[in-house]
Amino acid sequence: MDCEIINEQPEQYLRSVGTVFAEFGALTQDSGNVSYGVQIGAERYFVKTAGRPDDPRPSLNHAARVALLRNAVRLSESCHHPTLPRLYRVIESTSGPLLVYQWLDGELIGTPRARREDPESAFQRFRRLPAATIQGRLDAVYDLHHELAAAGWIAVDFYDGSLIYDFKSGGLGIVDLDNYREGPFHNEMGRMFGSTRFMAPEEFELGALIDERTNVFVMGRTALVFLSDGALSADAFRGTRALFEVVAGACEPERSRRYDSMAAFYSAWRAPRAV
Repeated sequence: MDCEIINEQPEQYLRSVGTVFAEFGALTQDSGNVSYGVQIGAERYFVKTAGRPDDPRPSLNHAARVALLRNAVRLSESCHHPTLPRLYRVIESTSGPLLVYQWLDGELIGTPRARREDPESAFQRFRRLPAATIQGRLDAVYDLHHELAAAGWIAVDFYDGSLIYDFKSGGLGIVDLDNYREGPFHNEMGRMFGSTRFMAPEEFELGALIDERTNVFVMGRTALVFLSDGALSADAFRGTRALFEVVAGACEPERSRRYDSMAAFYSAWRAPRAV
């Protein structure tokens, strides 16, 4: 992967080499990161930075945000999957690294709570897609996490805001995996980062083991959010009874009763639809 060093501040540098057509900062996210859509010639890129070192608002300080960006680089180097935007290069600046990613067309499926019931939101439009289409997109989500697990990564803070969907082409991208960790590991926070709609019980328990069984629960919840009304209900589930039983097995509150790995869950998820 290409790497270079610059003396300018990230935004100043990006405006000197191309056209900044989008900025994602405090108004669109609360992480403290600042990201940019940049066009250079005919190509578009998504550039992620750690934001301003002197910004007092984020819950994580600048050094912690820089560490997460470097973690994202390690993840990108260890797993190459069609759903992950390509990381072209890392540019080092005095304010930390600039991660230059492939630009993905589409819309974030995650929607602020106040708009989540809006029928025109990306979240509701995605949920209205045919069940078979959603199941196919979940195949891609689960295939990625199967590969990440094989590479030693445990998902942290995965939710619908991690998904970009192109309603024209049907393409799905998975982004913002900076908090993923090499594991297993133990919960050092109590209430971990993430959306309650997707999180496993152990993600709220200080000292609890976080491993592939945790990810199995999160992936099961993902199916319930998109193929049901979020509740574990066979009547509301848009899929076969056999597929619902797979999801129910993933969402067992008791860890020992879940699939013990992403590989086992992914195999079970595909089995009811195998020809």
